[in-house]
Order: sequence, then structure tokens, then C-alpha cells
Amino acid sequence: MSLLTGIRACVFDAYGTIFDFASAAARCTEIPAEQRAALTNLWRDKQLQYTWLRTLQGRYADFWQVTGEALDFTLDSLGIATPTLRSRLMDLYLTLSSFPEVPDTLRRLKKAGFLTAILSNGSPAMLDNAVRNAGLRDLLDAVLSADAVKVFKTHPRVYEYSLQQLGVEAQQVSFQSSNAWDAFAASAFGMHVVWCNRYGQRRERLPGAPEHEVRSLAELPALLASPT
Repeated sequence: MSLLTGIRACVFDAYGTIFDFASAAARCTEIPAEQRAALTNLWRDKQLQYTWLRTLQGRYADFWQVTGEALDFTLDSLGIATPTLRSRLMDLYLTLSSFPEVPDTLRRLKKAGFLTAILSNGSPAMLDNAVRNAGLRDLLDAVLSADAVKVFKTHPRVYEYSLQQLGVEAQQVSFQSSNAWDAFAASAFGMHVVWCNRYGQRRERLPGAPEHEVRSLAELPALLASPT
């Protein structure tokens, strides 16, 4: 196994990588158990589809609006739409749980001397709430939102924005995402990429190639040579 060398910054996707998007529906016990997984999966699928379609159309709306519109579609599709349930789920999305290994992984990276950052489609307010709720604020040097450039990943402007904000070059970044499409896009952009394949996805047939594939972020520090 070859270590990634020359890395100065470890940049993470947020939803599915740092934060467990399934934890919103999981905590919404008023939804029958057999519908929670269906709700989570369809909500996430439509949320992502809407980001890509809005970017292609040049009709940007922030991730909070997109998330709400995707939820509306999902609740209507499942036949469980009520204003109370919608409000409850949107509130829960602001306080998603982080995956168990995340705090310790970030501590180890900071102790080793790496910059740590989130780069997400999430709106600034969404990310601020999630980071604060998970107790990660002191473990991150930057929390960066695609809202600053008014397009969503996988547009190259989003990845370029992170380089500008962190003062690094693409080859000095190790980018981590659980989303295969995001991991491959960051690789095609020129970043080193560790694909955190939490969900056992197949490899995409897209430009780019992650250099490492892991199932947990706890595996990340061992893949990185210490920064000089």
C-alpha cells in the first residue's frame, strides 16, 4: 500500500461521509419502521438529482430549498405528506448524527499537522447546525459551502473554491467522500481521493479514479504521509 505524499489538507464531503443522512428518518419514530428506509433512500436520491438538474439548468437554489423540495416529492410519493411530518424531518436534518469514527479521525489528522475542512453542497446554515450539533467545530479549520459559487458538486468550480479558501493546490489535498460520483469527480479535478465506500457501492464509470477505497474514515490516517 503506497502512502499519499505531499498532502497538506484533508477535505471531506459532509452528507454520507461526515454526517449520517439516514439518522433524520431513523429518529422520526412517528413514521412506520418499514417506511423509514424507503423515505431515506428516495429523499436522498431526489435531493441529489435536483442539485444536478438545477446546475445543468443554471437555476441555482440553496441546498436547504432543494432538500425541502426533495422531501416534498418523497412524502407525496409515499402517501404520508403532512405539514407536521415535513417540519419534523427538516428540523432533524439540521442535527444529523456524525458517524462514530469521525471525531477521533479528525483529532488524529489535526494532531499530525493536516488542515481539516468540509466541502459540501449544504448551505452555510445547514452545515453550521450540523457541525455544532456533532461537536466538531474545534476539529475543523474550515467549513466550505458550494453556496459561495452558486453551483453544486460535481461542477469544477466547487472543488476550485476549496483550494482558494485553504491556500493549497489540488495535489496537496486528500479528498474524502462516501459518494462515488463525488469521489470520482474530485479525482478528475486533480485531487488525491480516498473513497469512503460506506455503502458497498460499485465503482462509477466516470472520469477519475480514487487512489484508495476504505469502508470507514478511521482507516484514513494510515494512508497519509505526515505533512512536511
